[in-house]
Amino acid sequence: MNKSASLICALITTFIWGTAFIAQDTGMDNIGPLTFNSARFFVGFIFMLPVALIIERKKIIPEINSNKKLFFKYYMFMGVSLFLGTSLQQAALQYTNIANAAFFTIFYVPIVPILLFFFYKIKVHWSIWPSIAMCIIGVYLLSNFSDSQIMLGDALVILCSLFWALHIIFAGKFMKKFDLPIFYASLQSIFVFSLSIIAAYVFEEIDIQKILLEYSSILYAGILSGGVAFTLQMYAQKNIDEAPAAIIYSLEGVFAALAGWIILNQILNLDNIIGCFLILFAVILSQIAPSAVKKV
Repeated sequence: MNKSASLICALITTFIWGTAFIAQDTGMDNIGPLTFNSARFFVGFIFMLPVALIIERKKIIPEINSNKKLFFKYYMFMGVSLFLGTSLQQAALQYTNIANAAFFTIFYVPIVPILLFFFYKIKVHWSIWPSIAMCIIGVYLLSNFSDSQIMLGDALVILCSLFWALHIIFAGKFMKKFDLPIFYASLQSIFVFSLSIIAAYVFEEIDIQKILLEYSSILYAGILSGGVAFTLQMYAQKNIDEAPAAIIYSLEGVFAALAGWIILNQILNLDNIIGCFLILFAVILSQIAPSAVKKV
């Protein structure tokens, strides 16, 4: 797969993730966030595994055996970070609106280069610091600090962005070593399902009838977001570095806000819109400025 095809995969991934916020929000009318995540990732696994076995069956064993220790190391790291990221994001949607959840999630963009510095000693560009400052101002304009529930939801999403950043980094490193995007996406799904269902049994009441009431949201989030999008993400990051990939994924905030506005009538006021643009501009600056310096 060439870089152009990878870019298309990244854009499709971003669109699916952005519009999936609608399914994630409406899918909790009758069930809790952990139960919803359990169902969506189980559906993602059931959908992706047969596809992986058809397309990648001949190279699954050789790829894993090429470095079994590293394979399972990334499997654990990516699985845990994806579980924590999706769980926090899903829980946050109970308290805040889709635009807030989407735009605060894309805080992972300036976080990615900072984590790359701490983990891999990759230098942090100066543009990260004004980007973070703009993100903070954007938070002030987008969030409603007079509403404690909204503040809680926004705080959960900001925390979840840390785990999304880790997942993007690990995905990039994994795809540099192993060529199993579909099989790996299915493995991720069953891993997150397992952790989610255990947590759901502890903290929530699992009712099959209520789960079935949310079938359309679960199918969209499970097949498209949890299955297709995560597979396309792996394909995309085969030829795109972690930082450029992050800026493309940040557009999910735009798609989510538009979808929430059009479908759920979650209207933003002027301050909210300015906050959205500040955050979006900040994440773009954090990626374009370092690239521009390299070209010069």
